[in-house]
Amino acid sequence: MIWSISWRNIWRSKTRSLVIISAIALGIFAGVFIIAFLYGWVNQRIDNVIKTEVSHIQIHQREYMRTNDVHRFIPSAQKVRDEILEEKEVQGVSARLISNAMIASAESKSGIQLIGVTPEEEQKVTDLHTKIVAGKYFEGIKRNPVVIGQKLAKKLNVKLRSKIVLTISELDGTLTKAAFRIAGIYKTSNTANDELKVYALAKDMKKVIKAEGEITHEIAILLNKNNIENKVVQQLQNKFPQLEVAPWTTLIPEIKMINENMNVMTYVFVGIILLALGFGIINTMLMVILERIKELGMIMAIGMNKLKIFLMIVVETVYLAIVGGSIGIVLAVILITITHKTGIDLSVWTEGLQATGFDTIIYPEIQLMEVLKVALLVVITGIIASIYPARKAIKLNPSEALRVD
Repeated sequence: MIWSISWRNIWRSKTRSLVIISAIALGIFAGVFIIAFLYGWVNQRIDNVIKTEVSHIQIHQREYMRTNDVHRFIPSAQKVRDEILEEKEVQGVSARLISNAMIASAESKSGIQLIGVTPEEEQKVTDLHTKIVAGKYFEGIKRNPVVIGQKLAKKLNVKLRSKIVLTISELDGTLTKAAFRIAGIYKTSNTANDELKVYALAKDMKKVIKAEGEITHEIAILLNKNNIENKVVQQLQNKFPQLEVAPWTTLIPEIKMINENMNVMTYVFVGIILLALGFGIINTMLMVILERIKELGMIMAIGMNKLKIFLMIVVETVYLAIVGGSIGIVLAVILITITHKTGIDLSVWTEGLQATGFDTIIYPEIQLMEVLKVALLVVITGIIASIYPARKAIKLNPSEALRVD
């Protein structure tokens, strides 16, 4: 009975009800869409970190990450690599040589990180080969090919097939120079990374630094899905206690921090919206009670107890919140679905975004659980906002209320 009466009551003043429903819908629409935008933004950055920059997990000789000592090789790297591939969660493994170097063209020079890779392995771990904007991935140059970032190419004023000279330290500490030619130029969403990292063939790099036999500084691992890296890290650390096994969250902690802070920020933002909507609901329901003082006094006089009146006001408020919240969520999900396919173009801020590694096209996304959480918060807000008006209603004196004109 209370449910049907409450539903009829909210439509007695259609204009007022539609105004508050519209306000709730607009607020929830904005809240849900902004959550989706932020999730899409950060998840794309995490995806780029994993697939383009560091992979899910990296393995090094202990102390290598702290010292960058080129003599700290992974012992029995091929055996380690083979054992890693036995793990069912592992999709790809790439062994790398790494050294700081100086790159020079006819016009300029720059400090870089030279990474020696085996292309067939590297393509299973990173998507760098899909980021080539000029030339090919280690193809077209027979001797000493390299792949460099577009920003570095502009800085050096070089193009495809241009000759560059690398100054690098041999294993005995002697500085040596070697000529390479540019086989490909890549461009990622992280221009700082593009300016720093240069990729060469591991076999060519070994010759330059005069290394013999099996030497590897880093083993990069790509897993077959996200959010299992901590489990796999523990498995590999137990298997290789003499090595240092690190997930991407340790390698680039600032991205982990952004992800954690984003979760807090979204709920703070939604909380502010719900707080504003809560005050709007309270104001509306107080107006409703003011207009219905005589009616409330009458139903109290004929025997309706205070609990039922209290519940009637609460249910009316919750109805408004549910209707408005549902409309807002549906509209937000529709827009999220559309923009997830088309993307939101932020290219007007390209330079700033790419300097910090973020894409300029954002694809909003949201999990069902997040939508359900917002829906639950809307209902809770409605219940909390109804308490004060409902208490006002049950405190009315029936005899005084009936005398109100």
